[in-house]
Amino acid sequence: MNGIELGTLPAPCDPALLATLCEAEPATIGHFHDHGFLHRRIRAVAGTRRTAGVAVTVRCEGNDGSILHHALGQLRAGDFLVVDRAGDDVVACLGGASALAAQLRGAAGVVVDGCVTDIDELRQIGLPVWACGLSARTTRSSGAVGTFCRPVQCGGVQVSAGDLVLADENGILVMSPHEARGLAERAIEMQRAEQSTLDRLRAGESYPAILGTALRGEEVPA
Repeated sequence: MNGIELGTLPAPCDPALLATLCEAEPATIGHFHDHGFLHRRIRAVAGTRRTAGVAVTVRCEGNDGSILHHALGQLRAGDFLVVDRAGDDVVACLGGASALAAQLRGAAGVVVDGCVTDIDELRQIGLPVWACGLSARTTRSSGAVGTFCRPVQCGGVQVSAGDLVLADENGILVMSPHEARGLAERAIEMQRAEQSTLDRLRAGESYPAILGTALRGEEVPA
């Protein structure tokens, strides 16, 4: 890609919905929902509490980190910065100063499909950050290329500005605004029901008996 493309910030999300999302575990949603989960190569590296926010998308290519700097100046409370590195897995685009800038703007978190740096600072700052790895090489500021609040690819998932992001140490889920509440409420119900399962396990019942698991088909000789 050549040049800069600037979209507009998405509408903020109702804080009550974000709070509801944070009650749901991505792994619980994964019991009944299959799409929108970012690839497992993207892992929590700092501030590993569960968090949810509105996707603000950036495509930051190669050594040019200027579009990310622009995004850091636009973030609002409850935004979740989603960074597409266009396949680069060598150069870090986010470090201590940029993470602090995001935190001070009220960002819910940052996910980078690529490398970050300054891991000690990131951990001290405490902003939830997910990335593929670490690098000592970092971006420059040429201001020549990148997109802001346009659809991006992150962890194998297309993410649009305004999507909702739910993330914890187990993984990251991107949802459209219209499906997020339903997914979260179903997961929360399952999490509450699971407490009964745990109580029955502690009382001595077997796991397959509790779940009603039955194997079908003929037994295959060993």
